[in-house]
Amino acid sequence: MDRLSEMEAFATVVDQGGFTDAARKLGISKSAVSKHVSALEARLGARLLNRTTRRVSPTEIGLAYYDRARRVLNDAGEADALVSSMQSAPSGLLRVSVATDFGVSMLSPIIGDFLQDFPDITLNMVLSNRYVELISEGFDMAIRIGELEDSSLRARRITETAQRMIASPSYFQRHGRPLRIDDLTEHKLLHYSNQPAGSVWRITAPSGEKRQVRGSGMVMVNDGQSLLNAAIAGLGIAYLPSFLYGAAMRAGQVEDAIPDLPREVLGIYAVYPPGRFPQPKVRAFIDFLADRFAGKGADNW
Repeated sequence: MDRLSEMEAFATVVDQGGFTDAARKLGISKSAVSKHVSALEARLGARLLNRTTRRVSPTEIGLAYYDRARRVLNDAGEADALVSSMQSAPSGLLRVSVATDFGVSMLSPIIGDFLQDFPDITLNMVLSNRYVELISEGFDMAIRIGELEDSSLRARRITETAQRMIASPSYFQRHGRPLRIDDLTEHKLLHYSNQPAGSVWRITAPSGEKRQVRGSGMVMVNDGQSLLNAAIAGLGIAYLPSFLYGAAMRAGQVEDAIPDLPREVLGIYAVYPPGRFPQPKVRAFIDFLADRFAGKGADNW
């Protein structure tokens, strides 16, 4: 008899309160359950159960052994489930919450490739800058940018982005270039309209000090691509992630406003509910994103 079978028989007797119910639960004969438990007690050299004509209960030693045995059995069950999960084909509805700018700019162009690789998955991608409650709102996972809130959610860093203040060469020709953070108050700033902090930028100074900059501008909008377009048009200075401005900067359409400032690097994470392992559809999407963005970095978009 193997140890796990002996443990399972003993733990089930304790759970069910007797040999008859334990046999029914395990789908084996009552005598087989009794043999498993007797073999376990003989191997351990200890009596684990008090047996009377009316009831069965664990001894003090048996109760201590039960706690450890149940943990071992639970771990063994999860190990089996892990293998089964990893071998099963990803399928079903995958509901993902994604930060709007990243979803529109970086995910929308590649989801066709993902669905071609996994045709049994149906993707529902909800674009929002709000931190949704994954479990209560029925999401399988989310893509989040920046520092993560403390929570029980599991997270995997899939890539990163830099955040810089950028504007067009024509803007700098007309209004001059700010040389330091304090100069920004004299410039036209382009803001997100849906940020909790409003028209405030949090910037790291060369000294490492965190500074707040508040300023007015000609444009406030809740879409990063629109802010980039406004910056390219020379309407002001925008504070954007590199996955939005990267191509425009390489094309010379925008420039760094204050090049000497430290880079603000933000992690981009896939987060999902807690558990020993994610669902196959969740794992498939996270692995796909990590592979697709493997060559990306803070300044390589």
